[in-house]
Amino acid sequence: MTSDSSNPSQAAHGKFISFEGIDGAGKSTHIGFVAGLLEAHGKSVVSSREPGGTPLGEALRDVLLHQKMHLETEALLMFASRREHMAQVIEPALARGDWVISDRFTDASFAYQGGGRGLDLAKLEALEHWVHPQLQPDLTLLFDVPLDVARTRLDATRTLDKFEQEQTVFFANCRTEYLRRAAQFPQRIVVVDSTRSIEETRRTLTAIVEKLLEL
Repeated sequence: MTSDSSNPSQAAHGKFISFEGIDGAGKSTHIGFVAGLLEAHGKSVVSSREPGGTPLGEALRDVLLHQKMHLETEALLMFASRREHMAQVIEPALARGDWVISDRFTDASFAYQGGGRGLDLAKLEALEHWVHPQLQPDLTLLFDVPLDVARTRLDATRTLDKFEQEQTVFFANCRTEYLRRAAQFPQRIVVVDSTRSIEETRRTLTAIVEKLLEL
């Protein structure tokens, strides 16, 4: 969906798909389904996550999800983990022609550190241009639900990390920033109504992914 010919995924004919949404939006439920759909079309798929995806990234993930810190420290560590993720996983996979699925990418930093924490978006834009100036996902699936639905889903699951324990206003601001990004980049970000049943959502995902497969 991006037309930048310098994008490694375009040059190698692999594609990069990111999954986004506030905690409780249900995105993780569908990652395996999309990976299986791509594999059924003969694609080699690498699935990963952020923060994480590498040994260093996973160590940083534990720190980021469980330790309190200055909001700028949090943003910098997120992008440090992302740079390692790109160098060790995403870029090599795209160079091989593989398709990459990442559970979160830079849109999450804008939503959580920008919208939720209130960090100046210009600082996040500077980090984005520094860390991956020529690489964006070919498709971003933004799973969107009302805040009360997300909260109910979270309360019914596991022990919550520091982000999941935030108050409603935090997630409202995260959601607002996600939707602002979707409006800013409509060719890349597709908003998926995640209040529907799993079967309905997967029919929508199938149509979206098959459209990308045709490009």
